[in-house]
Amino acid sequence: MRATNPTGTTGQASGFRAARDFLLAHREDYDRAREGFTWPRPDHFNWALDWFDAIARDNGRTALWIAEEDGTEARLSFDELRRRSDRVANWLREQGVRAGDRVVVMLGNQTELWETALAAMKLRAVVIPATPLLGAADLADRIERGRAAHVIVRAEDTGKFAGVPGDYTRIAVGGTSEPGWLAYEESAGAGEDFTPDGPTRADEPLLLYFTSGTTARPKLVEHTHTSYPIGHLTTMYWIGLRPGDVHLNISSPGWAKHAWSNLFAPWNAEATVFVHNYTRFDAARLMAEMDRCGVTSFCAPPTVWRMLIQADLGALRTPPREVVAAGEPLNPEVVEAVRRSWGVAVRDGFGQTETSVQVANPPGRPLKAGSMGRPSPGFRVVLLDPHTGEPADEGEIALDLAERPVGLMTGYAGDPERTAEVMADGYYRTGDIGRRDEDGYVFYIGRSDDVFKSSDYKISPFELESALLEHEAVAEAAVVPAPDPLRLSVPKAYVVLAEGWEPGPDTAKALFAHSRAVLAPYKRVRRLEFAELPKTVSGKIRRIELRERTAQGGGHEYREEDHR
Repeated sequence: MRATNPTGTTGQASGFRAARDFLLAHREDYDRAREGFTWPRPDHFNWALDWFDAIARDNGRTALWIAEEDGTEARLSFDELRRRSDRVANWLREQGVRAGDRVVVMLGNQTELWETALAAMKLRAVVIPATPLLGAADLADRIERGRAAHVIVRAEDTGKFAGVPGDYTRIAVGGTSEPGWLAYEESAGAGEDFTPDGPTRADEPLLLYFTSGTTARPKLVEHTHTSYPIGHLTTMYWIGLRPGDVHLNISSPGWAKHAWSNLFAPWNAEATVFVHNYTRFDAARLMAEMDRCGVTSFCAPPTVWRMLIQADLGALRTPPREVVAAGEPLNPEVVEAVRRSWGVAVRDGFGQTETSVQVANPPGRPLKAGSMGRPSPGFRVVLLDPHTGEPADEGEIALDLAERPVGLMTGYAGDPERTAEVMADGYYRTGDIGRRDEDGYVFYIGRSDDVFKSSDYKISPFELESALLEHEAVAEAAVVPAPDPLRLSVPKAYVVLAEGWEPGPDTAKALFAHSRAVLAPYKRVRRLEFAELPKTVSGKIRRIELRERTAQGGGHEYREEDHR
């Protein structure tokens, strides 16, 4: 039996609960939260056993609510998930899953995903999350570099592993007749009383994330039993989650944001995780489900927000109390459109797979157009001048490691050189560039490898993309440098048009005119091409591919000087 305190949590989680309750109590008092918050730093901690099981025991409130496209739904209480994950843990142990084993989990938004996540934590296994969108080559890389001993995948994806070498346990979810594959459904017959095989050290690895690889081969990010479970206390704070909330986060399984807001942050707050499962995005249907199910907090990437504002936002009769965006920078025009229709402000936040939320706009704080907000409680954020390496008002966003935040990765697994490079001189360097104003608000400029010069002026693609998105014709935009004999390079925009607009010289002329009206002369878009944007499987724009395409020429390009 694990010792508990009067709050119901185990002794290992008492500091965690105290820190959580402090942030809940000061959810709209940023200055007090920043001043008074301290990270819990336990020697031993297992979030599934010490926190989730403690709050779940005999708790009939809904923990997980999945609404399917066909109208069916699944609702599991906290206590049901506790018991089901115990059975899965016992069954996985029978199949040979041991502490320290690495397990590729490639499931969709289905109850088995959450059961498996909790069960793996209880076993002290290391989860390698993977999106079902991956192909055989990606999976072979994850098996090899991740040194996976087991895989748990949907039955319809088992064929992808036919050519993936390795001596790993194969488990299929959803029924299978494939030879060599075990049926996950057999776990329902396992015993319900789970006994851990020993204490969980706080620094033991828990998650290995392959990054989305927008510019290079995916890195393997290692998180521990504290860096994400405890680190996402500040993500809970940023979103503004409260006990009893119904939280909807638009994110695909396999990516870090799914763990951020579909696992740790909401269950840290004792809120319900709500998922609307769809094959094709339908703004009207999404808002109908949000109304029906009483969604109180909503998080979505900017791409989804841009699709929503092109729909009738007024169709949502009861808007969520809290709305946030993450994944890529949020454009100011999106914030204004949502404020007009819903009466609430979309609050931006900045973090990475390597961290929990570092900079954010929490509830109750005034917003500044285009700003990501201010440093999260527990994070000391500095901007490092790219030339001197010294703190400045503009530079690379970095974390001061003199007081290392709990919500920071251990490093890149199997790559000590890269880890040493990003952790050099007492700072963790994000690779993102920002500027800070006199009030401490941080504004995003771009990835260090995306910012470019034109006529010796520094150009932020994000700023130009935001300006283009203000025009009703533009659904999405990406700006990269195009070679120019006079200016070295000039801004070129790749544009995806909104519904009802046709590519051609008239639309190009309208967008060039808009660029001249809203941007300084040195920032104006000088080249334009209508095209779909290449993206990673996680939905991030691959600007490196656009830069290469631009450098090689080709495509139907419009030039500003020809369309005045």
